[in-house]
Amino acid sequence: MKFRRFSGAFGTSHSSLLSSLALGSIGVVIFCGYWLCFRSPSGTQAKLPSLPQDQSIQVYFNHDRSVEFTEPYRHKTRLGNDLAAKIISVVDSAQSQIDVAVQEFQLPNIAQALAAKSQAGGRVRVILEHNYSHPWSELTAAEIELLTSREQEHYQEFQKLVDIDQDGTLSQEEINHRDALVILRNARIPILDDTADGSSGSGLMHHKFMVVDGHQVIVTSANWTMSDIYGDFSHLESEGNQNNLVQIDSGELATVFTTEFNLMWGDGTAGNQISQFKARKPTRPAVEVLVGKTRVLVQFSPTSQQQAWEDSSNGSIGKLLSTSQQQVDFALFVFSEPALSKMIQTQSQRGVKVRGTIDRQFAYRDYSSALTLMGVDPNHLCQAASNNLQPLATIGVPTLPTGDLLHHKFAIIDRRTVITGSHNWSNAANYHNDETLLIIQDNPIVAAHFDREFDRLYEHTIIGIPARLRSKRC
Repeated sequence: MKFRRFSGAFGTSHSSLLSSLALGSIGVVIFCGYWLCFRSPSGTQAKLPSLPQDQSIQVYFNHDRSVEFTEPYRHKTRLGNDLAAKIISVVDSAQSQIDVAVQEFQLPNIAQALAAKSQAGGRVRVILEHNYSHPWSELTAAEIELLTSREQEHYQEFQKLVDIDQDGTLSQEEINHRDALVILRNARIPILDDTADGSSGSGLMHHKFMVVDGHQVIVTSANWTMSDIYGDFSHLESEGNQNNLVQIDSGELATVFTTEFNLMWGDGTAGNQISQFKARKPTRPAVEVLVGKTRVLVQFSPTSQQQAWEDSSNGSIGKLLSTSQQQVDFALFVFSEPALSKMIQTQSQRGVKVRGTIDRQFAYRDYSSALTLMGVDPNHLCQAASNNLQPLATIGVPTLPTGDLLHHKFAIIDRRTVITGSHNWSNAANYHNDETLLIIQDNPIVAAHFDREFDRLYEHTIIGIPARLRSKRC
């Protein structure tokens, strides 16, 4: 897909506009606000050569242009890694124990793999966010009616996934085969959520990690859902939210993650304050381990607001940003941490090249750091920001298929160090949620994968604030 900025008005001169753009063999023209989007008649993208992987730290993206796969549910063949298949391959390799902590879990293929391991005698434990810990197939009509509009959309997607024969009703056989949480329950896999500590589950259990056999660690930016990994049934052009998966083989790192898991798990029973979520957890400073020759830092949120900000997860991000010498690239779902935006602007003024792409759903909100970086007042887009820092002309939002989001939480420092995990760059992630921050230091092989993903997104990023949006706020 190619995009060109058009600054003129649309009106009488469509033919001259198209000829001036030299469309040639382009078959379809789609109007995307103040941009034109062009797609080749075949809709295909050029396949890229694969990149080498680090032996102990492997990285995958569901939009990787060097590989191709066929989705198991919509049967769509497209470029990208099947992240669920990567998870399943690690599950299948398990010999004794699998621990999963993921906010939202709806993919039946992963659930079936876990069920098979459990039934073969393996120990499987699962922790979920409480808003997603009950089977959707068991919601009553009254409960469905109370769902928000966003939840209603998720429920409709769930129905399309489970309704194998597409007759509009869910049979018990379909539910047993396609409702992931029912599959886990039928396999007698124990499940806890973040109300297990006796709380109401304030904040989010936002982790997305798995530990297998005390040495394999999977950390994703993705929830284990259709929308985060494959795409939506409602939007055929959807290919899943933009996400990454990191697979690390390290007994020492696995121990760190298992300790975090056990804090939440407690004795495995609900309503028992032995389980510790969010602010109930003890202080957990960042831990650095050596994986092969690579230093990997992991830090779990939340941080107590009584601690110094520098010791928090956002503080760890800030320390790394301040060390940048040449380049900082970031692709973020949410960016609303003023201290980090100020640090980025400071580094830019020191000569560091900065580029950023932020999901459209959050980029233009009043609290968004994207607006600060662009140098405008969030409440009055026609006015300059009051921080007197140099605005950046390299920040924008990616152009994505309908229904898809930029769900990454990564940055690349000087093309050698990568920040990733479940941790959005926000106050909520820092002080209220259960989160994973993963920093892979001074590894150009790993960084090259994130570089390629960033370049793919940035190639079609709309820089700055659209005129239509600016006119609405001024």
